[in-house]
Amino acid sequence: MPALRLEIFDTATAADGSPQPLVEASAAEEAKIASFEQGYSAGWEDAAAAQQEDQSRISADLARNLQSLAFTFQDARGHVLQAIRPLILEMTNRLLPEVARETLAPTVLDALMPMADDLADAPLTLVLNPAVRDRVEGLVAQATGLPMQIEEEPSLGEGQVYIRFGPAETKVDLTQVTADITAAVRGFFSLTTEETPHG
Repeated sequence: MPALRLEIFDTATAADGSPQPLVEASAAEEAKIASFEQGYSAGWEDAAAAQQEDQSRISADLARNLQSLAFTFQDARGHVLQAIRPLILEMTNRLLPEVARETLAPTVLDALMPMADDLADAPLTLVLNPAVRDRVEGLVAQATGLPMQIEEEPSLGEGQVYIRFGPAETKVDLTQVTADITAAVRGFFSLTTEETPHG
């Protein structure tokens, strides 16, 4: 029986009939390296693209969450401010005038003392609302011992007093201070309501 001959596919036949390799070994190795590098580069580019896509998705999610959190904070702030608004306004309407009445006499005394040092010989006159006369007159007389003249003026607010030492005059106006604070508080709540119309 004749020997079995297998066909060789990766070689070519030379003119003399001897088998010749179709590709040189070094060329095959270079092709293998080039294929590896091409595959490696493609994998690297795919990984970089995937990472960039993940970063973009994470950034978008973060921005969306922060925006949602900001709206949630603004809503919560708006609700809290609206809840305490009646309390704060009631405090300003009731407590501030009472605080002004209680602090009027000490405030008049504080305004009076620097003038008294400079104008000790001049006559002292206090122009005030009759409702606060006793409180102011008692404290000023006790603290300074100065002789004074009191002029009652019903048109003045209970937080207003004019202090005259001869030609010098100064005004204590806690009524205006109270009105300014009340207006500022109301303005704050009005502005807050305008800032958060969605709340």
